[in-house]
Amino acid sequence: MVDYQGSLRKMAATLPANSDDAVLYSMVLDEQVIGLNTYLGQDISLTYTGGIHCIHCQRKTNKSFSQGYCYPCFKSLPQCDLCIMSPEKCHYQAGTCRDEQWADEFCMQDHYVYLANSSALKVGITRGTQIPTRWIDQGAVQALPIFRVKQRHYAGLVEVLFKQHMADKTNWRAMLKGNPELLDLSAIIAKTLPEVAEGISALQSEYGIDGVQFCDQAETVEIQFPVLEFPTKVTSLNFDKTPQVNGRLMGIKGQYLLLDTGVLNLRKFTGYQIQFSV
Repeated sequence: MVDYQGSLRKMAATLPANSDDAVLYSMVLDEQVIGLNTYLGQDISLTYTGGIHCIHCQRKTNKSFSQGYCYPCFKSLPQCDLCIMSPEKCHYQAGTCRDEQWADEFCMQDHYVYLANSSALKVGITRGTQIPTRWIDQGAVQALPIFRVKQRHYAGLVEVLFKQHMADKTNWRAMLKGNPELLDLSAIIAKTLPEVAEGISALQSEYGIDGVQFCDQAETVEIQFPVLEFPTKVTSLNFDKTPQVNGRLMGIKGQYLLLDTGVLNLRKFTGYQIQFSV
């Protein structure tokens, strides 16, 4: 038996150079990085040992907020503010940002608006430095950048235009039941652009062509996930209800482990003290 123990972080994921190969996943426990693909088909055990520590201040907390933060950090940190989930509501210019230095580093940089095919077609945004990690975390089998913008706020405004014509969320249960039918994302954006053209022109007039720029040379990225078998019924596993989770590892997709006993969203339990055994 192989044992590891530590504070859980979101899984690390690497997209192989060969698009026919599956994403390479690793479990992260403190400083330990444990490759998971080699354990496909094997019995594993994850045990929550009872402690939760905030991933920012390391304070021990009885409950995790916003995927790994204690309540004081959740209420005060800029990365936990409402505008992170709804960047069109950015209040930086109003002078009420929780931490302008943090925003200068993380929000005032190139972001991309993209189309993805996870459970079905969706629109999303991500920092340029998070491509393709963001797509992998969402379980997308295809993704296509459609606009590059100069800051996160602009990305939110562009996304709002597209949300009038398509979803902006993934149906996680459908995503875990199998891969969706492949889509022609280039054809979809060509059809959708005229419907948002007026709104895009308005944004470009206000923020400049360089501020909101169409990615006319972008190509669709296809992603393969390491899955031996998808579940026919999605049963969600939860450390708060069942501290010990056992099962055969049948696959990994998004931030989920697919076990023959259910599915476990590791990112949800960031900061939990975990013992991992194979």
